[in-house]
Amino acid sequence: MRYFALDITASRAAILCKINVRTAENWYRYFRKIIYEYSADHEKEIWKWTIELDESYFWPRRVKWKRWRWAGWKVKVFWLLKRNWKVFTHIVPDCSAKSLIPIIRGKISLEKSIINTDYWKPYDGLVDLWAKKHYRVKHSKNEFARWDQHINWIESFRSYCKRRLTKFNWIRHTFFHIYLKECEFRFNVWLSNENMYKKLMKLCRIYSRN
Repeated sequence: MRYFALDITASRAAILCKINVRTAENWYRYFRKIIYEYSADHEKEIWKWTIELDESYFWPRRVKWKRWRWAGWKVKVFWLLKRNWKVFTHIVPDCSAKSLIPIIRGKISLEKSIINTDYWKPYDGLVDLWAKKHYRVKHSKNEFARWDQHINWIESFRSYCKRRLTKFNWIRHTFFHIYLKECEFRFNVWLSNENMYKKLMKLCRIYSRN
């Protein structure tokens, strides 16, 4: 558990603990499932504060004639971040308004929050949802911040996820959501200035009983 908390890979932990790699991988999978259950239990929490929204595409596998957002084999992820407090990730079928708006309505109190986004078209509908304060930055015009109006925090988290997940040579589609929630959990623990090992041990005691 300590090596998992320190974000050491299962193969390296197996060497340090002098155990079989499969055993280490099973324990790591167990910890990730507990983190996923914990995240699922807190998914319906409503946020009221300064919120940053962004969307991204994982799985940079190159497909001929398809680039960037339209490249095949990519997982679409919607990101929400409550500044100085918490981040939330959600895998979506696509990044259209039909997919994103219901998540926004279910997660954010729009009348009591300040929303920061880029100029991605689906965010146009936030005005119709009574979002009183919605600020946008236009990256295509090299605009990345206007005083407190930016999405730098969520972009920082997205960069952290991509860097961290690259150390795993390959993640199956069926397990990607668990790895994503692990990144979310680790970032939230860092934001709250908690001890990762103690937090994980506490969750194991709670969810192992269920």
